[in-house]
Amino acid sequence: MIFQIPISCSRSRRNYSWGPHSSKMPGPHLLLVVVAVCLIKTASGFANGKVSPACGDMTPQHGHDSSSKPAPYNITLDKSTFSPGDHITVTLRVVPTSGSISFKGFLIEARDAGNPDGPAVGSFSLLNPSESQLLHCGHTQGSAVSHTSKSKKTEIQAVWEAPKNPPSGVQFLATVVQKYKVYWVQIPGPVVSLNGATRVPPPTPTPPTTTTTAAVTTTLSALTRPFSSEGCGRSKSCLRDPVGCDPGRDPLCFFLSFTPEERTVLFELSGPADGYLSFALSLDKWMGNDDIYLCVSDGDSVDINAAYVSGRAHPELASENVLSDTAWQLADGVIQCSFRRDILLPRQIESRFSLDQSYFLFIAHGRAEDGVIYRHDRQPLISTHQTVITGPPENLAGSRSPLLIKFHGVCMLVAWMTTVTTGVIIARYFKHDWPETRLFGHRLWFQVHRALMTLTVLLTCVGFSLPFIYRGGWSRHAGSHPYLGCTVMALSFIQPIMALLRPATDSSRRYIFNWMHLGTGTIVRVLAVVAIFLGIQQQALLLPGPWSTGVLAGCVVWGVLVDLLLEFHSKVVIVTGRTLAEDEEKILGTHSDSERQRKVSRFKKIVLAVFLVGNVGFLSVLLNTIRNV
Repeated sequence: MIFQIPISCSRSRRNYSWGPHSSKMPGPHLLLVVVAVCLIKTASGFANGKVSPACGDMTPQHGHDSSSKPAPYNITLDKSTFSPGDHITVTLRVVPTSGSISFKGFLIEARDAGNPDGPAVGSFSLLNPSESQLLHCGHTQGSAVSHTSKSKKTEIQAVWEAPKNPPSGVQFLATVVQKYKVYWVQIPGPVVSLNGATRVPPPTPTPPTTTTTAAVTTTLSALTRPFSSEGCGRSKSCLRDPVGCDPGRDPLCFFLSFTPEERTVLFELSGPADGYLSFALSLDKWMGNDDIYLCVSDGDSVDINAAYVSGRAHPELASENVLSDTAWQLADGVIQCSFRRDILLPRQIESRFSLDQSYFLFIAHGRAEDGVIYRHDRQPLISTHQTVITGPPENLAGSRSPLLIKFHGVCMLVAWMTTVTTGVIIARYFKHDWPETRLFGHRLWFQVHRALMTLTVLLTCVGFSLPFIYRGGWSRHAGSHPYLGCTVMALSFIQPIMALLRPATDSSRRYIFNWMHLGTGTIVRVLAVVAIFLGIQQQALLLPGPWSTGVLAGCVVWGVLVDLLLEFHSKVVIVTGRTLAEDEEKILGTHSDSERQRKVSRFKKIVLAVFLVGNVGFLSVLLNTIRNV
């Protein structure tokens, strides 16, 4: 792509709009790809003006033909003749009579007037370095000038230096991009002649070569009937989010249906989107070699195109017309489009899949600007199993969260919402409840506490590793969540190591361990809770909100309230009760301490049981939500 605004290089696990994919590769091949991906700088695309691949024909590969209207821009020079080494100021500006039609991208070159299709001649220097940059075209450094960003511009200047052995005449050419779909290729500028040489007349302008990469289809029209889920599983196959989605009643749900006919398949796609809605046919659940179909909003219309994506690259629009009977509707932020495609295509159309085979289905949506799509807004909806497009009709199930990420969330929730909280309560409030009861040579409370904390560390280790296994490396688009996760993992290891090295109970340094153990444990619990709140907002595990956030908050508050209740009971009720028991024993000579201890123990056990019931209730709701994401 030449003057193209690129899609962000993020995948949730994939780049482009499908989020979680990458070509499925075994063992060392996968490792090689992961290392290569980590070394590749995030693609900045061509909105930054690094358009050297277009030096030859100066044509942006935007998937659309250049405009046939007169260009509202022109090139002016401050000289009409030159000598070797002379400098000429070149100005590209908006034609005054065209109004304020600014431009975003440009490419300026000087060519031999007698051979305008030849290489660039001479070199440039910059007058607007904040808006222009030099390119290396052919064998000459600085032989072309392009934009540095997609900011709007009305005038650009650069200084051209004639080469030592110039041609007898030089013509300046410019390609100008007003917006993604509107551009002009090789706008002719003035011809300057070499001093002493025969004046070269300007060549007869010829229509610029245009690209035909857009899958512009026949007969774009408005939809004649509303989409409906009627017939799903009987006459057509449907993939929907949420389950039971009917675009006829609820247009804000996501809906894909396909109906095999004699030699074609009718596809219908509907859903809310800011810029585009798309679906893909994939051989696996990872990005790479996918057959994609795009419905892109461009103002008050929708473009329906076929495309193909290879690896982490931007999708390439099909150069062949493979779609027919295209129709669309755009209303209230909802895009709906339909089209037909032949089941079998000619052999030379290699990038399109045959529809009589089995594929995973993806639905993705996101933002678009001037017809250019950006990274998806949410994790794509992925069918749970492959299906034959021309096979028997069925209701397909799908998920927006990969299984490994779901297990990651489950491990972290169980570890930091249940096991660690229970372990802390046991250690803090039940030390004196089983004074003589031992298990494997140690007091019961200690063994229960140690078992729960060991389970916490194990669950954290497993949960921590799963995103790295899934993504094949570090996630650069997950914000602070992975950093907090790494900190929690490190502190989780420090805690048991600290416990193994603790001084004896009667040691003078024991209090240091007690405070460090308490402080580290409190910090890691707080960080883990913050990480979990951030985690359920990640695209790979985006729980429905805001009620899911409320359930998680309720689980945290429930644990805090139980902890405060037991703390109040131990500091106030127990201490006061002990003082009263001592006074009673002195006055009446009774021995009621054991009875009081039994009552205290019974109360704490009841509180612990109530806590576990409530905690498991909150946790069950969250785990069930993760299962259904």
